[in-house]
Amino acid sequence: MTTAYLNAIGTAVPAHEVHQKFVDHAPRLLSSPRDRRLFARMADRAAIERRYSVIAPHPSAGRLDQDDLFRPGAFPDTKTRMALYERHAPDLAFAAALDLEADLGGITHLVLASCTGFFAPGLDLHIVERLGLHPGTERTIVGFMGCAAAINALKIARHIVRSAPDAGVLVVCLELCTIHLQETDDLEQVLSFLIFADGCAAGVVSAQPRGLALHGFGAAIVPEAADQITWRIGNTGFDMRLSGEVPASLAHHLPPYLPAILDGHPAGQIALWAIHPGGRTVLDAVEKALELAPGGLALSREILRSYGNMSSATIMFVLKSMLEGGAAGSGCAMAFGPGLVAEIMLFEA
Repeated sequence: MTTAYLNAIGTAVPAHEVHQKFVDHAPRLLSSPRDRRLFARMADRAAIERRYSVIAPHPSAGRLDQDDLFRPGAFPDTKTRMALYERHAPDLAFAAALDLEADLGGITHLVLASCTGFFAPGLDLHIVERLGLHPGTERTIVGFMGCAAAINALKIARHIVRSAPDAGVLVVCLELCTIHLQETDDLEQVLSFLIFADGCAAGVVSAQPRGLALHGFGAAIVPEAADQITWRIGNTGFDMRLSGEVPASLAHHLPPYLPAILDGHPAGQIALWAIHPGGRTVLDAVEKALELAPGGLALSREILRSYGNMSSATIMFVLKSMLEGGAAGSGCAMAFGPGLVAEIMLFEA
């Protein structure tokens, strides 16, 4: 059976760095002095230094963005937010594809993952046109699967290459999480906005033997924690619920799944761990569940520090760091999404 390889990864983020702006502004959303103190404490412990957004921050303290889209009492409706996605997503996807520094002449398939915007004719067609791909390029969209969607996109790409060894698959994961900022007094929801950011990653999957060999995929579903990560379309954008109980659920439920997840390999035999940086406490919980030595998730922590959580694109940033660092050995990538679901990919560098 043909082996599929993730040959190269390109990444891109928008021009606007917004993390400190949000940290300074967020207390204005919270009416409770206690909640403001808790937010400040959690912001200090978030292990994030930079996050990027397509929305330009306003230089003054009293205003959030330069276009006054997010005015107190008048945050934008869903239609306005989707217009932002349609305006900015194609350029960001193009930038990530350029960062691949790869010949895309052999691309036969496109797999696009995104959960933060919709429009039609869609982003898939924009990518085909902007990159000059063949108009007969086969397109598949992985939609609304949250932070775990990149693993599913890579799984589809592997299936394509294994069934058609001459195929070249472009995988694009693009998320504009910051356009869904909500005006809310709920501390847990405001804390979720402290983590999320915008970004895009593009990868090429083919039978050419270079990069990461994709050996297998799996999933662990925890239905009793299904309400801990939810993502629904509301009148004023998409409503994210990211419960503070997620890290504890992962720490408790992951270990029994590990034998199946790792296809019988002991965790200690896995040399490389690419874990989706859903937040500092998520990485702490997974590190504990996997019984990893300190520093075992250093690459994931560095991506969190430098970019925040860019939903589906984030795990691709981690894998790119592995490729650029010359990592070698057996590896496991893992990302988490609504359900609660852990999606897993086994690979060899």
